[in-house]
Amino acid sequence: MQKIRKGDQVVILTGKDKGRNGEVLRVMPKDEKAVVRGVNMVQRHQKQSQSQQGGIVSKEAPIHLSNIALVDPKDGKATRVGFEVRDGKKVRIAKRSGAIING
Repeated sequence: MQKIRKGDQVVILTGKDKGRNGEVLRVMPKDEKAVVRGVNMVQRHQKQSQSQQGGIVSKEAPIHLSNIALVDPKDGKATRVGFEVRDGKKVRIAKRSGAIING
C-alpha cells in the first residue's frame, strides 16, 4: 500500500511552489515521483501534427515524493501517513489527527 495515491490532495513542502495545494494526477513509485495538478509547471515545445497544433505548451512536471505531504482531512494542513488494521482491512491514517484517509 502506498502512502500517496492518485486522487489525493497534497501540499508542496519545498521548491518554487512551496505551500500550494493540488491533486495527485499520477504516481510513479519506481522513480519515487508524482505529478500534481497545477504544480511544477514547465514549458515544452510541441511539434505540430495532424491532430494538434504546435507551439509552446505548459504542463506539469513530476515532483519527488519527499517534497509533498498529504493534506489532513480534518484541518487541511500537511500530515504524515501511517497504517493501521481496522475491521480486518489495512487503512491509511493521518498522523496529525488520527483520521482515516479515504480508501
